[in-house]
Amino acid sequence: MRLRRTAFAVLAAVAVTSAGLTTAATAATGATAATAAPRTAAVFAAPAWQAWTAYSAGTRVSHNGVEYEALQSHTSQPGWEPPNVPALWKVASGGGQPGAPGQPGAPSVTGATDSSISLRWGASSGTVTGYRVYEGTSQRAQVTGTGATISGLGTCTTHTYTVKAYNTQGESVASSQVTGTTTGCVDPQPPGKMPGAPYLYMGWGNPPSPSSVMSATGVKSFTMAFILSSGGCTPAWDGNRPLTGGADAQAISQIKAAGGSVQISFGGWSGNKLGPNCSTPAAFAGAVQQVINAVGPAVVDFDIENTDEFENYTVQDRILNGLKIVKANNPNVKVVVTFGTTRTGPNSHGLRLINQAKALGVPIDNYTIMPFDFGSSNIYTDTVNAAEGLKNALKSANSWTDAQAYARMGISGMNGLSDQQELTSPATWQQITNWARSKGLTRLAYWSVNRDRPCPGGGVTSNCSGIAQADWEFTKITAGF
Repeated sequence: MRLRRTAFAVLAAVAVTSAGLTTAATAATGATAATAAPRTAAVFAAPAWQAWTAYSAGTRVSHNGVEYEALQSHTSQPGWEPPNVPALWKVASGGGQPGAPGQPGAPSVTGATDSSISLRWGASSGTVTGYRVYEGTSQRAQVTGTGATISGLGTCTTHTYTVKAYNTQGESVASSQVTGTTTGCVDPQPPGKMPGAPYLYMGWGNPPSPSSVMSATGVKSFTMAFILSSGGCTPAWDGNRPLTGGADAQAISQIKAAGGSVQISFGGWSGNKLGPNCSTPAAFAGAVQQVINAVGPAVVDFDIENTDEFENYTVQDRILNGLKIVKANNPNVKVVVTFGTTRTGPNSHGLRLINQAKALGVPIDNYTIMPFDFGSSNIYTDTVNAAEGLKNALKSANSWTDAQAYARMGISGMNGLSDQQELTSPATWQQITNWARSKGLTRLAYWSVNRDRPCPGGGVTSNCSGIAQADWEFTKITAGF
């Protein structure tokens, strides 16, 4: 290995510039680089570099106002001046002129928007007046601190920067390079359409046999509800039923045996949820992973509602950061967030969730709204208006086109009578389904299969819709999505 490294250094020395060759020729006549030592020695404690000298790794020398440190032991030769052989030397301090500051620490990208990139770097040694940020040879910023934002950039463009410190004596050598990209890039791969998947809840409402419903309606997927906390950051069905071996696991086995798939919903309006109980994003992601390992879902749906998750921004952020981990560990499992809406689109909490997901870089496959329980007298019109509001919010946050936003959207309705007595008839649900298909939405669900049975005048109950209908009529429409 030592021989290979030495050979590499020799090859690097051969590949010098014409200026380096000239220096070597001059040195061969006896006029070595050491003739420049007197001025350099006045600035640096390190001795001047000289040819035909043995240097050990870590030795420091000065050359033309810059201090260098040997990367490996070697005997110098004419033409091997430190700037000519980076395999042998690295810059330790100093700049292009004597008395200039030391090299700035490696820069990093700390943020980006559609038109700007923010940088930070380590402070230089020596006397520093300020710093200049360069893109190639063009100066892009000049600041007194160790950070800068370069503005006026194009959307989804990539830029490479270096930083130099300066004072009255001159500039330092350039920092290492850093590359950043502005946001607003077109999403090249929309997540793909998910099969219509009505919610099925095994906790109450005389849950039907999913295989019987599949046979009667042609539906191929169900959204299984709900995963809650059974104490602390431990997941369980409804907070009390085991992940395996219980009624939920048996239903999922039926669905998969019949050729179907499942979406698993976490959270909901009530109950003891994982978001507030898991102390960190990693802990939340770990709880979700337990469910994924036990169930093998195609989709995980995070029903973020109420004051404990939706309106608590600490918890909202914990969930979003946890979803980054979930997606990274399960790239083939789609990630959905489901939340309430107004009749014209997401409220302030929903808008915050959308924009924060973008800011945090959370790879959410689908944003699903629940257009009910908002005082509607025309559920079709209000659902369309709410969905258009969601589309506009997604476009604004992500710089998407209409088509790109629709491809990340879903609708989760409530069949029959809602909690506020809003009416969604089978005919209206068919209208909503047709609209969702026509716009390219990728998810459709409703609450719930348990209620997809007739009970005219029955009100809002757990095991029927409260209206006149055929058995499984809403499920059959959803299957056609």
